[in-house]
Amino acid sequence: MTELQPAEQERPALVELAVGPGLWERAFAVAPLVLIGTKEGDGHDIAPKHMAMPLGWQNLWCFVCSPRHSTYTNVVERGEFTASFVRPDQMVAASLAAGPRTEEGEKPSLEALSTSPARKVDGVLLDGCNLWLECTLERILDGFGENSLIVGNVVAASAPESAIRSPGTDDADLLKATPLTAYVSPGRVASVGETFSFPYHVDTRL
Repeated sequence: MTELQPAEQERPALVELAVGPGLWERAFAVAPLVLIGTKEGDGHDIAPKHMAMPLGWQNLWCFVCSPRHSTYTNVVERGEFTASFVRPDQMVAASLAAGPRTEEGEKPSLEALSTSPARKVDGVLLDGCNLWLECTLERILDGFGENSLIVGNVVAASAPESAIRSPGTDDADLLKATPLTAYVSPGRVASVGETFSFPYHVDTRL
């Protein structure tokens, strides 16, 4: 009896990527897309960020910013910020949040955004999102090239009832009904609604 051998698969040609500032422009990677809200002067600023994530399993959440940006300066001065996780149908709002500033430093495009005041910090939240976080500043880690890591303590979190997991709702159905927004760096976005259970090994967790 002949033993079956797995078919050999042809390996794709590998391209060596230069390790430097342009590395993250050569291949796509997925990240969340959030709007960071900060107190600025007598008003509030909102700016999109995608290098953002929970930091461990405690109430810590972080995002990458630059000391050259108003978001960084505002967080240093006020010690708090908000994060609004935009839906796929809110890309216009995300674009408006990235609008240019006038010579006076104002961002008039923000006037077109519908927001509500945060509950625990002096900030605003973009209406209609899937998840909102309110954070006080834990620490800022500088020195990652021209960038910094801003770490916040989550002091309040909220979400619409339709987006919250529950024992009576299948996770796949929930995500199909309330899809998430993925920023596909560089420069693209995706709606994440079709998902599959991860095949965990016994007693493992990502």
